[in-house]
Amino acid sequence: MKAHSARVSGKNFKVLGNKPLFRWILDTLLSIGEIEQVVINTDARDVLLENGLDDGYGFGRVLIRDRKPELCGDFVPMNDIISDDINAIDAEAYLMTHTTNPFLSSATISAALQAYRQALANGDADSLFSVNKIQTRFYRGDGSAINHDPKVLLRTQDLEPWFEENSNLYIFNRDSFDSTDARIGAWPLMYETPALESMDIDTPAQWELASALAAYRIKSEMPS
Repeated sequence: MKAHSARVSGKNFKVLGNKPLFRWILDTLLSIGEIEQVVINTDARDVLLENGLDDGYGFGRVLIRDRKPELCGDFVPMNDIISDDINAIDAEAYLMTHTTNPFLSSATISAALQAYRQALANGDADSLFSVNKIQTRFYRGDGSAINHDPKVLLRTQDLEPWFEENSNLYIFNRDSFDSTDARIGAWPLMYETPALESMDIDTPAQWELASALAAYRIKSEMPS
């Protein structure tokens, strides 16, 4: 969790709806009993403290790790940061998400954990990452078709599906990380997350969309 954000200033701590952005996914993670500890790797401990968050938060389930100076900045590979956490914290499995995924639900996360464990037990996968399933017509920069024939107008639901890594969720273990030096292992399971949960806030336009969705959700949860 960085203090700086290139395109949406201070977005991790900016209020979305009725609470800071980081609290959306944090509150969700803490609502899942099978998640033993939530580790926040950050260069902004002071800002977290200003927002009432310290190592005692969540009845001791939150651990704040100060990001090493050599791992700070906008151009440090995320896998280097993950490696530092793995070397410091031993666990059966690691689940990674971002503060910029506020609408990911506890039900989806729990189902993904179950799918990961089942695939691992069956030898079908060594890791899991979340995706958006997309069935639409794609073209290259030169205008040539990729996944369809423009002369044959198939219904979009009949097109070959393509899968977009949506940065919402990654589940892996030490062995799978070591095999690739990455959060996605050698033979991962792709896990489709619901469209309304899969927003990753990276631009001002996405922030505006997230604000509208947050306002709708808060209003829907208010007693009538």
